Amino acid sequence: MTKTFPKEETYSLVDQMRRAAASVGANLFEGAMRLGSREYRQFVGIARGSAGEVCYHFLLARDLKYISDETYQELRSGYDRVIQMLSRLSQSLGESRPRS
Repeated sequence: MTKTFPKEETYSLVDQMRRAAASVGANLFEGAMRLGSREYRQFVGIARGSAGEVCYHFLLARDLKYISDETYQELRSGYDRVIQMLSRLSQSLGESRPRS
């Protein structure tokens, strides 16, 4: 989708969008490689934040007329689902509790 953006956005909005999108999966993978669910949960939260960042970039791209309202709605709907799944994953990992 970002290939259609103006050339002057290549090293700004396009780069930020791609990095944030890649960060979602990278943080999930890194968290899964950690030793405990508390650490994993932290990385799930970071991934959720990155997904939120991507949603903001979709909104900005729409406002700048780089994508249509229809494309924005489709992309946003998909990322809302991702954010919901990340929230459920975080909940399944439980609240982090201090050790006694």
